[in-house]
Amino acid sequence: MSGIVIRFLLGGGAVVASTIISRKLGSKVGGIFAAFPAVFFAALLTLRLDVKGGELVEKSIVLSQGAVVGMFMNIMCAIAVVYLCTKQGWKRGLAQSLAGWFLVSIAYAFISRYF
Repeated sequence: MSGIVIRFLLGGGAVVASTIISRKLGSKVGGIFAAFPAVFFAALLTLRLDVKGGELVEKSIVLSQGAVVGMFMNIMCAIAVVYLCTKQGWKRGLAQSLAGWFLVSIAYAFISRYF
């Protein structure tokens, strides 16, 4: 349960902080802070609650490798949002970008697990 609380606090805190920064310094700077990897950080912190020693190092490496892929996919999603929102409007563009991210994520998870 403490892992869930840590994830909630870090994730929620990152959203609040990026919103405040965005309002004070502008959307571009706020966007940079919105990309703060709170979920990744929380996952690393809470991983320590579950495992120790060599297994902790091994699982941290695997988690970090997945985070690199996830961050790359977030960059691609952000590019798609800019492009699709410009062409299709913000509602449709955002929906299509998130749907694309979700489908690619599911495909990647399936491929990495079974191949």
